[in-house]
Amino acid sequence: MQVSEQPILRDLVLVGGGHSHVVVLRMLAMQPEPGLRITLICTDIDTPYSGMLPGYISGHYSFDEVHIDLGRLASFAGARFIHGEVTGLDRTSQRVLLKDRPPVPYDLLSINTGSTPNVRQVEGAQAHAVPVKPIAQFNLRWLKLLERVRELRGRFTIAVVGGGAGGVELVLSMQYRLRSELQKLGRNPDWLHFVLLTAGDSILPTHNPGVRARFARVLQERQVAVHTHAQVDRLSPGGLHTQDGRSFDADETMWVTQAGGPAWLQGTGLALDDNGFVKVNDRLQTLDDPKVFAAGDVASFTDRPLEKAGVFAVRMGPPLARNLRLCLRGQPPVAFNPQRQWLALISTGNRYAVASRGSIGFAGAWVWTWKDWIDRRFMRRFTELPAMAPGAAPSAAPASSLALSAEESRQAISAIAMRCGGCGAKVGASILSRALSNLQPVERDDVLIGLHSPDDAAVVRVPPGKAMVHTVDFFRSFIDDPYLFGKVAANHALGDIFAMGAEAQSATAIATVPPGLESKVEDLLLQMMTGAVEVLNAAGCSLVGGHTGEGRELALGFAINGLIDENMDGVMRKGGMQAGDVLLLTKPIGTGTLFAAHARHAAKGRWIDAALTSMVVSNQVGARILREHGATACTDLTGFGLLGHLVEMTRPSGVDAELQLGALPLLDGALECIEAGIVSSLQPANVRLRRALRNAEDFVKDPRYPLLFDPQTAGGLLASVPADRAADCIRALQAAGYRHTAAIGRISGASDALEPVVLGL
Repeated sequence: MQVSEQPILRDLVLVGGGHSHVVVLRMLAMQPEPGLRITLICTDIDTPYSGMLPGYISGHYSFDEVHIDLGRLASFAGARFIHGEVTGLDRTSQRVLLKDRPPVPYDLLSINTGSTPNVRQVEGAQAHAVPVKPIAQFNLRWLKLLERVRELRGRFTIAVVGGGAGGVELVLSMQYRLRSELQKLGRNPDWLHFVLLTAGDSILPTHNPGVRARFARVLQERQVAVHTHAQVDRLSPGGLHTQDGRSFDADETMWVTQAGGPAWLQGTGLALDDNGFVKVNDRLQTLDDPKVFAAGDVASFTDRPLEKAGVFAVRMGPPLARNLRLCLRGQPPVAFNPQRQWLALISTGNRYAVASRGSIGFAGAWVWTWKDWIDRRFMRRFTELPAMAPGAAPSAAPASSLALSAEESRQAISAIAMRCGGCGAKVGASILSRALSNLQPVERDDVLIGLHSPDDAAVVRVPPGKAMVHTVDFFRSFIDDPYLFGKVAANHALGDIFAMGAEAQSATAIATVPPGLESKVEDLLLQMMTGAVEVLNAAGCSLVGGHTGEGRELALGFAINGLIDENMDGVMRKGGMQAGDVLLLTKPIGTGTLFAAHARHAAKGRWIDAALTSMVVSNQVGARILREHGATACTDLTGFGLLGHLVEMTRPSGVDAELQLGALPLLDGALECIEAGIVSSLQPANVRLRRALRNAEDFVKDPRYPLLFDPQTAGGLLASVPADRAADCIRALQAAGYRHTAAIGRISGASDALEPVVLGL
């Protein structure tokens, strides 16, 4: 993550990863506003470029070629990326409401979520139709349809509802791709039948007669049955039914019509048009609230209606970025004047395209080549990001240009001033009390004085027959989402307790937060500690106190107290391995290289999302399952990497271990990052442990070899289990949610060798 030298003075929140917002992110990355914190909230990590989607369906492009990686782009822009779902707005307190996590405050808000076909308005459509948006869900259904068609043994009908450019392009692209798939398999492509239905009296109603006639000929030549005046009012299994009584067979129905805005907009109090889109003025501000902007398909331009076309969403990007800057500086925004005519390049699926602009139309394979060149040039702006030093900015306005109130200006001067050390570096009492007052730690009978008591220290009772288990962990944030960082930090700290077979009892936190306006520091603390307390509460561990101070970087750690039977029954130690045991690992590895790549903007957003998903999986249940299956030794994987922690187990156990490289569960993208030469800063120290390998020279060229030394954060459990119980243990772990659990080796016998680990494939 990028670390800014400027205190946080303003929050810009972007809801949705549409075409306008990706342009805004890139522009703000190239010319940052000091003191501005940007947060991007989106349900998708990869956002599609609409102009290339037909080519993806046709098979001309790969998934990555037509999608913009929002996680990587946000990282490049120094923006926080929240992979989450918006449920509404609290405009009074200026907060975006989210599902299953704290609200996010804003000073300015922009909405660019696109449109969604409203299948709820037609009986049976929600159950039997596939909406083209959101694209992520459509892509999953499309991939399933591809597999279904590859298994065909007879007639199959695909219907597309919607006669605009989107519907026409989709039906032609699907027909081209699916027929090609059957031909490759040596099967009859004529099994496939395509039907296009439109409620209007013609296809492509917003285009000129020549373009409409050209596509009518193409559809006829390609044997796509077109039905006009076909208002679909009901879907049933295997069929569509229109208002005028006609019925059509359909084994699969694609829905490309009746689009509207997201449902959560209905409760915001913003002015919406009849389709649920946000009404905006010519400055792209909502009519009811100058602090809320909207762009792209979700915006309803009140000066004159605009077609829901990607060209407008892209061209709204620069004026939206400019007006957001102006408003942040307290200056009036300027008008956006959309063009009256635009060039549309509509493909026919087979590397042929038709150009349409006003009354002009022309076509050819060369038009598709031209379109391909334009589309690839656009995508390069977001895939070939310029190299910038961390925190560097090509140019920037002075921090004082942000519009602040008199009180905010006082706070800003205080935040920028040289910070005190010692107790002077503590976060203010009022900020701290407000942030912590919203936290509700789990209540335990053995916590006598806890978080919300005014005393100097917590008081916790040790129950009779129990012994205390202590551990501590602390590290700086490596992601920009403080809520998610809080969850990872708490999960990481609890790992040692669970690996010992203990019960977590209480936690004391230590946090460092960057300086800024009081409201910004308070929200940062609230977000981070809410995530942490959710994890602690789920573990039955009560947060009883802590210390919070100012520092350059966000950081969080916990001292955890745990309980275990004083007779040591059930304790899982590192030194109990026995010959014949099977070595199990409950989570995939690779967090070190992935987040090193993330810091360089070299990791795909979906890789980072999958890694974080793994990191927030608690080891609590896994440890219980391992104990129930007689685990002889256990530890959690953290900074020393797989080999380092394995050696910590083999040497006190006096055994050798045979480790199978080919069996290691790996996080998506870990191998790609290693092969790109990207490793964690802790990797060189871990590599010194290669002397523990008896046959390292045989495997140094294996691409998986460096991952033996990769430091892990909130990693899985590494345990030895008796061979006759290992299979049952693996099944139980996988059923409990540790789906990557694998047997990665075995304990071979007694040894006092300095090289206790042998590698194999």
